[in-house]
Amino acid sequence: MSTCTTVSRDLDEPLAGTAATARTWLLLEQPGPWGAKALTSSHLDPALGRALEAAAQDTGVRIALIRRPGRHADCGAHAERQVYAAHTTPGNVWLHSAITCAPERLLDLDFTALGTGDPRTFDAALQGRRHTGDPLALVCTNGKRDRCCALLGRPLAAELAASGVAGAWEVTHLGGHRFSPTLLVLPYGYAYGRAEAHAVKEILQGVREGRVVTEGCRGNSAWERPGQAAELAVRRACGEHAAEALGVVRTDGAAPRWEVTVAHTDGRLWRVIVAQGASLPPRPESCGSALGSPARMDVVAVREMPRATIPVAC
Repeated sequence: MSTCTTVSRDLDEPLAGTAATARTWLLLEQPGPWGAKALTSSHLDPALGRALEAAAQDTGVRIALIRRPGRHADCGAHAERQVYAAHTTPGNVWLHSAITCAPERLLDLDFTALGTGDPRTFDAALQGRRHTGDPLALVCTNGKRDRCCALLGRPLAAELAASGVAGAWEVTHLGGHRFSPTLLVLPYGYAYGRAEAHAVKEILQGVREGRVVTEGCRGNSAWERPGQAAELAVRRACGEHAAEALGVVRTDGAAPRWEVTVAHTDGRLWRVIVAQGASLPPRPESCGSALGSPARMDVVAVREMPRATIPVAC
């Protein structure tokens, strides 16, 4: 049986530059079933879900629901829930956690502050603190959005949990169903596609050591898609694996061509030309959808710049 995932894999569709964009992730534990739009179609109060969507709009914060792998029984409205907030911009990466019995308290958060990388509102409203446990491995398993996420994501999440990965969670939506199983790793915010358990464990070990594994990587959610592709291209060109060594400091142009400036913490700069192309031949972006040609980010050139030509960030 052909699925959007098998077609994408067979066509060797590139992964770089396909990650969901979010400077800050806000994750709320919600047991039980999830609908396609989980914030308003789960056992979470839909009015609260709508209010959270409105509060996060245009702030750089992306909200998702999470649950532990396995059976999805709902323990009731008054059960304790895990909450995480993670900021993914290099130079100010953090992951904070909290426990709450009142998910409506999330409306007390200053979403604008969270989006700019300030965790104080999270800590004050939810008695949160810096997360000191294992990195988070978030596997998309929402079959109501695409069957591939359930068919491929749920077994991966279960295998990770059974093998002792304490940070393994199922998550509602990471985008890119055709790259299932899809994975987001926090705190650094790098997303992965076509993930396998042994590779995820290597990725998580890298996170513990402050390293980024580029194999199977879709990009860092802190950047827009051209920046994701450019940063990964620079990593591969110069062999840089330190998680916070690189940042996208400037993006000039517009679709279908951008000039992206990537900076290293040691002062080196690269100018990367990224072109938007169409994935051919046409393929389904999701199971059951019509054939289309998804946009792809193609890196045309990577050129290291003289250190004297430092652009002004915008």
